[in-house]
Amino acid sequence: MAAHVSVPAPSRRTAHHPSRALLAVPVVLGVAYGIYAAVIQRGGGALTGGQIVLGVVSGLVLMALGMGLLSIQSALPRELRAAAYGTLFGSGMGFLYSLAGHSVFRSSGIGAIFGGAMFLVSFYVFYTHED
Repeated sequence: MAAHVSVPAPSRRTAHHPSRALLAVPVVLGVAYGIYAAVIQRGGGALTGGQIVLGVVSGLVLMALGMGLLSIQSALPRELRAAAYGTLFGSGMGFLYSLAGHSVFRSSGIGAIFGGAMFLVSFYVFYTHED
């Protein structure tokens, strides 16, 4: 009696969809970033409409970039993924530093230092927690 042999169907690589809890992280960070940007620009004076707009826009931009990075991170190799997180973090910190009234050169340097540190930390995490 011959046994029936079934050939498994070729597996398609399914896209990784982040969970709702994971998507909440960019939202919370965007809100906190926007509030902090408005507070830095305020400088202890009265709150103006321009400062509110700055906070809302900067928070929305960070939130959108964070969600975009979360949606494509599984397709990136660990080196490029770490560089993307480092770039996002470094540019965000450099922008906040520039709001405090520092020069563009110094703000870029601070952003590069923070971005480099984030690159190293995230590369280590991605390298050690690889599937």
